[in-house]
Parts: sequence; C-alpha cells; structure tokens
Amino acid sequence: MEVFVSISTRAPRSLAVLALIAAASSLAACSSGNTSQDSDHAKSATAKSASDFGGMDELIAAAKAEGQLNVIGLADDWVNYGEMISTFEKRYGITVNSANPDASSAEGIQAAKNLKGQDTAPDVFDTGVAVAHENTDMFAPYRVSTWDSIPDGYKEESGRWVNAFSGVMSVGYDSKRLSAPKNLDDLLGASYKSAVSMGGDPTQTGGGFAAVGWLSLLNGGSLDDYGPGVDFIGKLKDAGNFLQLDPTPTTIATGEVPMVIDWSFAQLEVENKVPSWKTVVFDGPTYVSFYSQSINKDAPHPAAARLWEEWVFSNEGQDVYLRGNGVPVRLAALEKEGVVDPADVKKATLGTDPATWSTPSIAQIDAANKLLTQRWAAAVG
Repeated sequence: MEVFVSISTRAPRSLAVLALIAAASSLAACSSGNTSQDSDHAKSATAKSASDFGGMDELIAAAKAEGQLNVIGLADDWVNYGEMISTFEKRYGITVNSANPDASSAEGIQAAKNLKGQDTAPDVFDTGVAVAHENTDMFAPYRVSTWDSIPDGYKEESGRWVNAFSGVMSVGYDSKRLSAPKNLDDLLGASYKSAVSMGGDPTQTGGGFAAVGWLSLLNGGSLDDYGPGVDFIGKLKDAGNFLQLDPTPTTIATGEVPMVIDWSFAQLEVENKVPSWKTVVFDGPTYVSFYSQSINKDAPHPAAARLWEEWVFSNEGQDVYLRGNGVPVRLAALEKEGVVDPADVKKATLGTDPATWSTPSIAQIDAANKLLTQRWAAAVG
C-alpha cells in the first residue's frame, strides 16, 4: 500500500508531525495485514493434504478467504466442465476466472510461465499426461482426501499430478457427407479426400498425442513404438486425405472438418450439437489415456486450488465427468459404492470392453514424446 502525504508549506509544524505519524500508523497497519496474508498464503502453498490446514472445514475457510480460482483451457462442454465450475462456485462462494477455454495443455503451461508472480496466473492445470510428465517440476505436491481409491500408476507419488478422467480414441464423422469407415485402411480411400483431421498437434495436445498412439496400435505398432502411427499420418498426407485444420465447434459445424480422430467425450459432445455426427471405434486395441489435474506451485490462490482438487476427485465431481462422457479415474470405486448410472458408463466408454484397453506407462509416454519431437514436423511437412 502506498500512502501519499501532502503538507502545505503554510501548515503549522505540529500538523505536519501529526500527518507523518498518521502515515506511519497506516503503513504499520498495512504491513501487519500483509504479513498475516503472506503467512496464510505460505501455509496454503505448502499444504500437502487437507490435514495440513487442520481438516476440510479449515481448507474451505482458507479457500473462501481467497475468494477466487484461476483456471485455463476448461471449455464448458469439455467433459462437463461448465457444471464442474458452476457447482464449485455456488457451493463455496468462490469466483472461478476461466481464461482461454480452448487452450491446449501446452498453452496452459506456457501461460503459467508468462504470468508467474501475477494474480492472473493459472492456479490449476488440466493437461494430457504427456504434458504433465514433462512439467512435473511446475506442480505442487498435494494428496486429495480420496487418494487411496485412485489406482496406483495413475498418480505421481507425491500428488504433483493425478489422472482425473480419460476417454476412448475414436473416429467421428459427418454421416451426411461421409460413409462409416470400417477399418484403418479405409481412411486412405478416395472418399475421404481432405477429410481426416485429428485432435491437434501431438507435441502440444493430449488428443493429438493419443490419436498417434491409437493409430500406431492399429498399424502394427505398440505403446513402446509410436512410429507406425506417425507413418500412417504420412500415408494419409500422401493420399491427400490428411486435413491439417483444428477440429473446433465452428469448423465442425460449418463442415470444414467432416472427420476427426479424437476422444470419445469430444465426439459425443459434437453429436449433441450436430445430429448427423456419428462415432465409431475400430476392431482391435482400444487406446485409453488420461488427462491429469495439477496445482501450480506458484498458484496465486493456493487454498482455492487445493479445494478445487478435492472437489474434482470427490464422488460428485467424478460423476460430473462421467455425465460429460469422460471416464473418471475413480470409476471402480464409484461403481462399488453404487453412485453412478451404468448407462452413463456404457455411453462414456462407447461400449468397449476394458479388456481391449491399452494405456501407456510413464516410460512409454516419455519415449513417445521424444519420437514425436523428432519426427512429427517432418511427417506433416
């Protein structure tokens, strides 16, 4: 706080002294307040569980005192984030500031770097697992109250990132313009000229990364080698069928993007808006991967960030994902407790058999990241 004292040259000396004393008192009060706020912020920023606040009630109180939460890349129709955000706001009286709803995982991380130290920096991240693993040093360790029911292998040991929800890789298409492809090689046919898009650059987005992984599995590759997936994209490009245009609600609605290789939950959302949109999954391995939640270690609202994680991984928050056609990471626990609708589960998984699901490990993701960094740009020209 800055205090400006203007003393007229005609004022008596005693008045000047009184003014200076008043200014000093004001500065002392500001300093005392800031010290208290700084102490609360530091405590929240280092909390590794709700117990470090003294329990959930104290965490909620600390988050309410901050009053705001900054999120990025959370479109309202992305696995039901509109409901996730509005319910959080109403329940806790915290304003959620949503920046760039269509931002990619990498763009969210870059925003945090650009805005470090500012009140507008993201408090939390929703990123594809590949981006999460590359930026773990930017995240604060935190274990939510439902930690034990999150399967091993789907969370970083200290809670720096925790998988929140997944989708099934699939092909969506406008049935008014295109016929349903029956297998991968169909996509190379002349009827799909300039039609086959995918969910973004695989070096920048979780959807793009997973698309290449699925294509690799279907093209004779494996989770250990995403090369055949890159090779298939090269074949699509040579055939004139690869469409390098981002699939957005606008480009799909206008017909600019008639086919997309992307997550099931994204395809099902398009179906809600475009009646002619259909979704298929090819016979063979089904690629399933997760999006992770993380807390910015430099979060301007660290208590609100931690309360958000508690909400996301609660039974109710996980069901919000499921009703948005995302497969929640705690699905097994939710089914055991009987708190989810089996019809929602069938729809979100596109009716696929979990026995056919393939999910990359951390080591496989790291290897794929390196391969894509080396080969992707050359493959798409």
